[in-house]
Amino acid sequence: MRGSFLYGKPGIQPIRMSEQQVDIKEVQRQVSKIVDPEIGMPIVEMNLIDKLDVKGGDVDVEYHATTQFCPPVFAMKISQDLRDSLMLVKGVKSVRVIVTGHYFADAINRQVNKPASPDTTQKEPPQKQP
Repeated sequence: MRGSFLYGKPGIQPIRMSEQQVDIKEVQRQVSKIVDPEIGMPIVEMNLIDKLDVKGGDVDVEYHATTQFCPPVFAMKISQDLRDSLMLVKGVKSVRVIVTGHYFADAINRQVNKPASPDTTQKEPPQKQP
């Protein structure tokens, strides 16, 4: 049986707040809010989180799919929800999400971790010259 990341795993030292800028409890709270869209349960309650590392402003989260052939749209939704909610945590600069144990894992991981376009903000149209 897998241990929950919220309560730690044997042999892993707890992260001290003085060593990082990101509140690990807030990171854990955000992860706890993510629900498997097919089953309707939080992924933490299903013990799907395998790894959660916070170093400075960088967050790495690894989880496994409920089954190898879970519909890719659901695995993608979980990955995107993890990324989006963790980016809202104060001090987080980057999030890397990895799904394992899924037949489409490589494609999902590439898509969800794809860098954002350099400038996605809308620019004002140029002013007409008199």
